[in-house]
This record gives sequence, structure tokens and C-alpha cells, in this order.
Amino acid sequence: MRIEIHAVRRLKAGPERELAMRYLDRLAKTGPQLGLEFGGVSEHAEGRAANTAQRKREEAQKLSAQLPQGAALIALDEGGRPMDSESFAGMLAAMRDEGRSAAAFLIGGPDGLDQSLLDAAERRIAFGAMTWPHQIVRIMLAEQLYRAVTILSGHPYHRA
Repeated sequence: MRIEIHAVRRLKAGPERELAMRYLDRLAKTGPQLGLEFGGVSEHAEGRAANTAQRKREEAQKLSAQLPQGAALIALDEGGRPMDSESFAGMLAAMRDEGRSAAAFLIGGPDGLDQSLLDAAERRIAFGAMTWPHQIVRIMLAEQLYRAVTILSGHPYHRA
């Protein structure tokens, strides 16, 4: 199963990008042995509309245009369900074992994801009750994807 990240806003060069890429590189190297291939990150500019609803619709259109056909959509949303790392790994393994071709993780802009994407998502996941900047969310997602692979492979990293 291919794992993709689709995000509003670009992650600029710097320590945040380097840390996210470190985990994504590890995922790309270790995931294929478990049937989990990293398909990359798709970044989109924020909407330019004057009001929030229109901006979110613009961003949703950009994100939707890049989503792989038949992918399981997972929205990262503060209103989503928190998961522990083992449950997250189990979710990925279950989707893979069901024969899903891809899982697309969606990260919204400063206003969040449009309701159309939230409704289309099979799962909504929160990284806790707090609101996080998109740079940190990207790092946290990258780390959890790598951690999931280590859990599924029995590697001791996940206990660190």
C-alpha cells in the first residue's frame, strides 16, 4: 500500500523540514518490506479567498485533485479521534491487508480542512486536544508513520 501526505502549505527549508524528511526517508527504506511504500508529499498553497469558507473550499479542490483514486483518506483534524501508536500501526496494517492501494493523509491549512474532505475521510485523527502548527503536525505524522513500520516489524525503536 502506498502512503502519501497531502498538505496545505509548504514546509520551508530548515530544521523542521530536515526532521520530517529524516523520518520519511526511514519510512521509505523500511516500509516496503512490510508492504508499505512511501509515495511522497504533495504540498499546496493556501487559498487566497477573502473568507474562511471559500479559502477552505479552494484548498480542498487543490488537495482533491491530487488524491489517488480509491485511496483511504485520513484527515488530521483537531476534532478527530486520538490514537496510540500501536492502534495507528494496526490501522495501517488493516488497510494494507484489506488490499487498499493507497492511504492519503490530509493536513489542512491554518483554517483546517474543508467539511467536504472531513466527510470524505474514512478516519479523522487528532494528535491530541491541542492545536498544532502545520510544521509540527508534518513532523509528528512522519515520525508516527515510521514508528508504525517499526511496530509492525517488531523493531525496538517503538519502545524508545
